[in-house]
Amino acid sequence: MPVSQPIEPLRIPRHVAIIMDGNGRWAKQRSKPRLYGHKVGVDSVQTIVESASELGVEVLTLYAFSTENWKRPADEVGGLMGLLKTYLQRELSRMLKNRIRLTCIGDIEKLPKDVRDVLQKTITDTAENDKLTLNLALSYGGRAELIRAIRTIATEVSAGDINTDDIDENLIDNHLYTAGLPEPDLLIRTGGEARLSNFLLWQASYAEIYFTDVMWPEFREQAFADAIAEYQGRERRFGRTSAQIKSG
Repeated sequence: MPVSQPIEPLRIPRHVAIIMDGNGRWAKQRSKPRLYGHKVGVDSVQTIVESASELGVEVLTLYAFSTENWKRPADEVGGLMGLLKTYLQRELSRMLKNRIRLTCIGDIEKLPKDVRDVLQKTITDTAENDKLTLNLALSYGGRAELIRAIRTIATEVSAGDINTDDIDENLIDNHLYTAGLPEPDLLIRTGGEARLSNFLLWQASYAEIYFTDVMWPEFREQAFADAIAEYQGRERRFGRTSAQIKSG
């Protein structure tokens, strides 16, 4: 994959999160229905999962369906659910072959039962895989996730299981959907928009954010490699100065 600058194998981000945006607009530009864009976008998912695995990314989180997406027209929501179910059924054998583990974050109880059943089966069947974790954000919203965590912590305080002095970043981390996963190092948004859209609001506090005009249906190996190369060209300081970073 030729890129503007070479990718350093030892500096691959552990966790890449992607806001897959632009399917509908891409389809509209071609006088196609929105669902056509989503269908082509599924091909991009397959390609990026393979690319991430080949590069050595440990976790790939894809923002597949947000809490706000339930407001979309019923036919589009139904089409998206159908695409999700088909993707999971089609890709299970490939996930097993390539040692890809599927996980999910979000309020999945809101998903149709047939989709939930296929999702849970795929999660169970791939649980022992150890090369790449494909983490799908489904019926997910960052604010809803934080509210859920706060309520759980408040209940534990009320029950006397913990006290308020125990509340710190680690405790909150452990009450989020993403408990046990590393924080995202790189957050990519396709489609030309420049906002987080309620995605991983807590976890992405120190993520490098990469915005690209490339629409998701056209975001393939080259575009992904360019994003990784851009990430590697940045200096991650975490509040420190450049001098401190260089001095070790």
